[in-house]
Amino acid sequence: DGRPKWDNKFQYILSCIGFAVGLGNVWRFPYLCQIHGGEFFLIPYFIALLFEGIPLLHLELALGQCLKKGSISAWNTISPYLGGVGIGSWIVSVLVSLYYNTVLTWVMWYFINSFQEPLPWSICPLNENRTGLNEECYESTAVNYFWYRKTLNITPDVTESGTLQWWLILCLATCWAIVYLCTIRGIETTGKAIYVTAIFPYLVLTIFLIHGLTLPGATDGLVYLFTPKLNTLKNPRVWLDAATQIFFSLSLAFGGLIAFSSYNPPKNDCEKDAVTVAIVNSMTSLYASIPVFSVLGFKATTGYWDCLDRNIISIINEFDLPEESIMRQNYTAWISFLNSSYPEKIAELKLKNCDLQEFLDQSVSGTGLAFIIFTQAIILMPGSQAWAILFFIMLFSLGLSSMFGNIEGVFTPLLELRIISKSIPKELLSGIICLICFLIALCFMLGSGSYWIDIFDRYAGSLPLLVIAFFEVIGVAYVYKIKRFSKDVKWMTGRKPNLYWQITWRFISPLLLLIVFVAFVTLQIQKPPSYAAWNPKYEGFPMKEEKVYPPWVQAICVLLVFLPCVFVPLVALFHLIR
Repeated sequence: DGRPKWDNKFQYILSCIGFAVGLGNVWRFPYLCQIHGGEFFLIPYFIALLFEGIPLLHLELALGQCLKKGSISAWNTISPYLGGVGIGSWIVSVLVSLYYNTVLTWVMWYFINSFQEPLPWSICPLNENRTGLNEECYESTAVNYFWYRKTLNITPDVTESGTLQWWLILCLATCWAIVYLCTIRGIETTGKAIYVTAIFPYLVLTIFLIHGLTLPGATDGLVYLFTPKLNTLKNPRVWLDAATQIFFSLSLAFGGLIAFSSYNPPKNDCEKDAVTVAIVNSMTSLYASIPVFSVLGFKATTGYWDCLDRNIISIINEFDLPEESIMRQNYTAWISFLNSSYPEKIAELKLKNCDLQEFLDQSVSGTGLAFIIFTQAIILMPGSQAWAILFFIMLFSLGLSSMFGNIEGVFTPLLELRIISKSIPKELLSGIICLICFLIALCFMLGSGSYWIDIFDRYAGSLPLLVIAFFEVIGVAYVYKIKRFSKDVKWMTGRKPNLYWQITWRFISPLLLLIVFVAFVTLQIQKPPSYAAWNPKYEGFPMKEEKVYPPWVQAICVLLVFLPCVFVPLVALFHLIR
């Protein structure tokens, strides 16, 4: 039928894993694990995996393989009334591709700068008349300054758009060019690139793991990550975070997985594939947590030691004590002795309160973890350049293999819809798609770009997916009917889906999705949508203050949620009326 095929089974599994395993596994999962009470977070996490993640994954892979079509055509085939589900997931894929590649743009900018000696985020630049250090940098930190000023050139709030950053535009163009070259002939080319982009991150994670465990303070970081906080399971937020993390981490409802599996031979065990991909994805998240937290423990310990050393110097100077009389080891004993003997003198010194726990508590997820916390930790390592280069190549590979899936979810349905005449070569079509995406993504290159990335991430890539997935399960279970679907699966895998699949598809998964959806909406409505605006004068960690979005921005947030979802009822209505 002229459809391309995977070269082998391994290539297909790698592509699914590459799509599922993305930046979130490295910078969202460890953070959730830490704020939600260590290993107790794994209980709701694995419950969600079992009753929501794996059943939906199997459903999508079986569907694509059975119908041999991309998302839009597949849902049209099942029932014309469900056509909107495919259109919705196509729109989400487009919106997510736009901002995901912008995150890769930042990664590339940091990667290019990693070759400098010393690393540009390790020192503050001089001010304009070269009489001292740059004031904004001096007031925050070199790492913050490089991220907020030298990379984003951020505006103080979302309504000020600022100027286009030419250095980021060049990186953005390069990123889209790389995506274009890899997706130029769909899976024929991504299939080759995936061997590198999917396997390389594991290599780097392992190197970081070995190196991370040798750093001072690594054990503190890991103890901190896995310390159970008992009340977490009573908090509904924890369950919500677990359910959404599983869901987005497996890249469900994007249409990319349906597209990938549609290139499979008809007789292929999609049930085993689904379980394999889901388990590898979750294990990767756990595996990545260890190097991430050993490095964070190292950073906290270094910060804690710095704090102690400053206090020690102050005390030695004040009391004219011999050098090295007070060490980090006997600091506590000295302080209690001096506090009882010379309380006034000690009070005058205004010593900082050094607490390792406080340094460990400075946790962030997402870009803050990668571009601020981790880069700061890298500066402290011997051979920091090499570690920076490795770290950013790893992030780039992780993101790129997820981009392949996103683009496939955009590309495959377009090829099949026949909107575009068959005479246009594939290469030209993918070129046009990448070019249009590049032009739209230019708005993220403004000074206010990072605020918009946040908006896209929070609204376009969250709620719509839950709605789409809900209708996917309902569509298969109650429109196409489970009996018929089970027959198809039996024909493909050679065995009838067992009771676990039957019950999850029919009742548990749709119910879970509904609960998660309601909880998600309730939490969104409770407080007005706010964001953290960069303010170098703002005291506290990190240097941001909460601001509420102005009404026109809130309207865009609502639009991003409704745009993909609205097609589900619209298409159904259209067919009813016809």
